[in-house]
Amino acid sequence: MTEKREADLHTHTTASDGTQRPAANVQMACDAGLGAIAITDHDTVSGVAEALEEGLKLGIEVVPGVEISTVQGGQDIHVLGYYIQIDDELFLQRLASLRDTRNIRNDMIIERLQQLGMEITMDDVLKEVANVKRKGDTVGRPHIAAVLLNKGYVSSISEAFDKYLGTGAAAYANPPRITPETAIQWIHEAGGKAVLAHPGIYHDDALVEAITLQGLDGIEVYHSDHTPEDEAKYLVLAQRTGLLITAGSDFHGERGGVVFHAPIGSKRIGIDVLRNLQKEKEQRP
Repeated sequence: MTEKREADLHTHTTASDGTQRPAANVQMACDAGLGAIAITDHDTVSGVAEALEEGLKLGIEVVPGVEISTVQGGQDIHVLGYYIQIDDELFLQRLASLRDTRNIRNDMIIERLQQLGMEITMDDVLKEVANVKRKGDTVGRPHIAAVLLNKGYVSSISEAFDKYLGTGAAAYANPPRITPETAIQWIHEAGGKAVLAHPGIYHDDALVEAITLQGLDGIEVYHSDHTPEDEAKYLVLAQRTGLLITAGSDFHGERGGVVFHAPIGSKRIGIDVLRNLQKEKEQRP
């Protein structure tokens, strides 16, 4: 049997805005021939324990992770944290504060949708997710998009984001959030390493360069939304700045027959990067 030597370091589960249980993501990683998978839900680590347990059963290394929502220069910026201590009380309190901000954002979006004449409430969204959500999980824009789809206001999840929920769209809202630098600090204080998620979607290389100077440990060079040109550019940036290079599918599961963003394993990197992440983490003062 060929040794599994690759990892997908960016996936989401029902703990945030994915559609698959954490254990299912691990099974899919196994089916894709991966040796490791990271669970990186938005502003929560509530799905990590289940994934770790499944990883032990299947012989798949599970990387405890998180994707923290931040803002800099008016732009949504996501910072991935790897090998954080998922039982660190201070870190858990900080993530809870971020989920509070996320809930405020959801309410703002619902209000704007109502102003646009749509009959949608937060109760509708909560009913949509009632069967899959547990304590510490997050509710986000894809769940609102699913309600818009079910009510016939849009014909697809993509249309919901293009018209109403995406950056600059009609019902988009962005309340004050922490900065990337603060997220990086929080990740470090929880014993982890901080990696800038999907820099290509920000369309602002000056901003990306600035964030690399804020204590960042790595860059997600290979991402399902990156073009080959993006990958080449951010590979050079990572090499020039001495940052770790990671890859991730950003898998969110399937909605309306469409996989968001891409299947598990569609973007992968050599598993040796995990040893580097752990080694550098252990060397932190």
